[in-house]
Amino acid sequence: MTSYFKSILTITIITITAGVMLALSHNATKDKIAYQERQEVLNALKAVLTVHDNQPDKDVIEKDGIKIYVGKNNGEITGYAVNVIETSGYSGAISVLTGVDKKGLISGVAIVYHSETPGLGDKIEDSEFLQSFEGLNINDRIAVKKDGGEIEQFSGATISPRAVSKAVKNSLEIIIKAAGLEND
Repeated sequence: MTSYFKSILTITIITITAGVMLALSHNATKDKIAYQERQEVLNALKAVLTVHDNQPDKDVIEKDGIKIYVGKNNGEITGYAVNVIETSGYSGAISVLTGVDKKGLISGVAIVYHSETPGLGDKIEDSEFLQSFEGLNINDRIAVKKDGGEIEQFSGATISPRAVSKAVKNSLEIIIKAAGLEND
């Protein structure tokens, strides 16, 4: 019977030690992780927003539970950005960050994450594809050509570009509604 209690005591000590070590390492790295995550967000916002000198990740509009980032230069609004997760990608969800200038024109698109097929669907990250959205507005046909739109799909891969096009169109609609750009 004592060997049974020894085993329980040993397992308990190991578990408590592992828990303490995990808590200590979490406390030691949480600020660094948060800093790196913020830098990734800021870099993505820098890629999609027009010129800005503020911290758009801290200057946001909340609309229906959606966070819309506001870019400002010298206190004047220069654009907006929103991150939309589109679940209709070939291999799952695609997170798309879309920037729009104050006139309602797309200023940039960035893929935050995806799990599309390497060498085929992952071409959604190519700058040429992403730049094809720039300058478009809500009145343009933001869809792949196969669906009657203006965006080139890739040979052999239509699902991924279709999902990105859908996310960009949804982002544009969200920003226009939240920022009141529909009357501009």
